[in-house]
Amino acid sequence: MNKQFANDVISGLSKHQKTLSSKYFYDDAGSRIFQEIMEMPEYYLTDSEFEILSLQAKQIIEAVNFNQPFNIVELGAGDGFKTFKLLEYLVNNNIDFHYVPVDISHGAMGNLTKKLKAKLPKLSIHPRVGDYFEILSKENVQENTPSMLLFLGSNIGNYHEKEAINLLQLFNDSMKKGDALLLGTDLKKNPIKIQNAYFDQYGITKRFNINLLLRINREFDGDFKIDDFDFYCHYNPLNGEVRSYIVSLGNQKVMLKKLNKSFDFHYDELIWTELSKKYSLDEINNLAEQSGLKVKEHFLDCKHYFADTLLVK
Repeated sequence: MNKQFANDVISGLSKHQKTLSSKYFYDDAGSRIFQEIMEMPEYYLTDSEFEILSLQAKQIIEAVNFNQPFNIVELGAGDGFKTFKLLEYLVNNNIDFHYVPVDISHGAMGNLTKKLKAKLPKLSIHPRVGDYFEILSKENVQENTPSMLLFLGSNIGNYHEKEAINLLQLFNDSMKKGDALLLGTDLKKNPIKIQNAYFDQYGITKRFNINLLLRINREFDGDFKIDDFDFYCHYNPLNGEVRSYIVSLGNQKVMLKKLNKSFDFHYDELIWTELSKKYSLDEINNLAEQSGLKVKEHFLDCKHYFADTLLVK
C-alpha cells in the first residue's frame, strides 16, 4: 500500500472542501486515458509545445549559449514525446551534451530509454529514477558541467502562485550560476478554447478524473460507485484558473476497507481534483523575478497559445 497516497486520500476527503490530488491520476489506466486526451483536436497544449521545440530548437540552444559540453535534465520526462525534437536537433548537429531524464516511474524511464536508443543511437542518455530535488541536489549542484533543466508541459500550472514560486526557488537552489531552466507555460487566451480543452464533449476528461476513484477502490478496497459521480470543469478567465471537480450525485457513504475509513458525501458535493493555471507573459516574468531567476527569452508557438520560457541563474 502506498502510505503517502493513503494519507493524502484520508486528509483530502476529510476536509470541508474535499480534495484529491491530481498527481495520483497517473496510474497505468490514467496514463492511457491521458494519451487519449492529448490526441483530442481540442487539446492544443501538446501540439503547441511540440511546435516550439520542433521549429525553434536551434534558437533555444543558441540562447542558452553553453560553450562547453552540458547536461539537459528533464524533470518529469514521461514518454519524452515533446523533447524528442530538441534532442534530435542536438544529436544531428553533433553538439556535445548528456540527456538526463528524471521521473518517479521505473517503467516510464525504461520505456523512454529503449525508445530513444532506437531512434537516436548516438544519444548519451543517463536516466534517473526518483524525486527531482534529491537527484538535483546530489548531482547538479556538485558538478562543474553546466545544465539546462526542462520543466515542460505546463506542469507549473498545477501549483498555486505561492507554491509555483517556491518550486522555482527550489529549482534555483539546485542550479549553478549560469545554468538555465526551460519552463513550459500555457498562456491565457480565448476562454472558450481553454474550456473546450478541459471539458471535452467526448467525456475523456471525465473518465480521466473518475479513474482516480477506481484506483482508490482497487488500492484501498473501496466501494465508490462510479455511476453515482459526475465531472465538472470551469475556467475563470480573470485569474486564469481551470478547476476540475468530481460531483456526488446523491447522499452516500463510501467505505475504504483497507484504511478502515468511511466518508460521507452530500448531494451535489464537490471533490476538487485539479488546478490548471494559465499565465500571461507578464505573470511569467513576475514568477521568475519572485524566484530569483532571470527571463532570457520567451519562445511561443505560431498561435501564441503556449510559451517555453528560458530562465537563467
